[in-house]
Amino acid sequence: MQEWLTMTACDLGRGIGMGQIDPVELTETYLAAIDAHPHRDRIYARVTHDRARAEARAAKERAGLGLRRSLLDGVPISWKDLFDTAGSGTEAGSALLKDRVPDADAIVVRNATAMGTVCLGKTHMSELAFSGLGLNPVTDTPPCIDDEAAVPGGSSSGAAASVAWGLAACGIGSDTGGSVRIPAAWNNLVGLKTTAGRVSLEGTVPLCLRFDTVGPIARSVEDAAHMLALLEGSTPADLRGATLEGRRFADLQNIAKDDLRDAPREAYEHALQRFKDAGAEVIPLEVPELNEAMGLSGVLYTTEAYGLWRDVIEANPEAMYPEILERFRMGKMHSGPDYVAAWAKLKACRNAWDAATAGFDAVLAPTAPIQPPNLERLMNDHEYYVTENLLALRNTRIGNLMGLAALTLPAGTPGCGLMMLGYPGSEEALLRLGLAAETALT
Repeated sequence: MQEWLTMTACDLGRGIGMGQIDPVELTETYLAAIDAHPHRDRIYARVTHDRARAEARAAKERAGLGLRRSLLDGVPISWKDLFDTAGSGTEAGSALLKDRVPDADAIVVRNATAMGTVCLGKTHMSELAFSGLGLNPVTDTPPCIDDEAAVPGGSSSGAAASVAWGLAACGIGSDTGGSVRIPAAWNNLVGLKTTAGRVSLEGTVPLCLRFDTVGPIARSVEDAAHMLALLEGSTPADLRGATLEGRRFADLQNIAKDDLRDAPREAYEHALQRFKDAGAEVIPLEVPELNEAMGLSGVLYTTEAYGLWRDVIEANPEAMYPEILERFRMGKMHSGPDYVAAWAKLKACRNAWDAATAGFDAVLAPTAPIQPPNLERLMNDHEYYVTENLLALRNTRIGNLMGLAALTLPAGTPGCGLMMLGYPGSEEALLRLGLAAETALT
């Protein structure tokens, strides 16, 4: 049964469908692994034993009657601690929301549960989701899979750690500037950023509503495709026949390759060669307008985040981790006209991006220019914290600013990912490309 802890979610689902895996035994195996794990309380904020067991029993009954609701019916997953779960705390990694217990599930939780997934519990995250590092001294910081002294990436830190450490078959996170893709890349997993507006945010603690997205962190592209369908109540993408042969990809030159450290650079170059070996065409591309768009980040993100949270934060600022508090308060610097003007400029940049990338199947870039930073140094070196946090999110933020669907895949070097940027609403096509890329990179 221990092998179940490293199987893909879809393989577990197939095992249940063939009668080879009992959903109750599967869930008990995961719960036992969680409760015995030395990092249990660093990864899970709350473990929902009773809910998981009840959902597993229901899945077992459906399987016995031949009434399974999806391929993932009976598969145990984790939820980032900003998705409301009825009767169980949802605190978004912040003392500001301590003891907050919603009375209803978020829409995505409701959708996935209706299709048979089993809720193992809520995972730790960066405070109010406003950091790409995954460091959270207020609640806890999960360990990175390759280096326990390093941060795991954020803000969906526990979501990625739960999967990487074999404590969930899939983790559900959110991505506002890279919060699914960074922890996925740093823990050698697949992460899908969905197009803003595609997946419901109802019942999700917000950071920046115009950028917030929901997406899975998984062991395979197939898992990500099936989990996306469950989150939104749709049909999974048809991944059959996926190939890189004859596909045209842009190799993004500006922004994405600045200050690349050795390991991410070498992993990316190796990945590009594998694409070419698989029959893909890879063409260098610069999009000058992207430089202007990146400069708008401070206005767009901090203004909305502080506008949403100002009253709560200023009523109890000492409850926050100072680095996160400082980042929120940067929103004070910008006026309403600044914010409106920034959005107008961003829309023009998006138009330029769309025109420049129209002839490609996807745009490629390193997921992050750095590998996981050291936790202790982040806690004691302010300049290091600022530098690493900004670098962590820089490349992934391109996808959010341009309003794109995006996917990160393990690039073959621990802590390094390859990012594929698709068109808005192109998740199905992107996942097909992702499956072909996953095969080429394995």
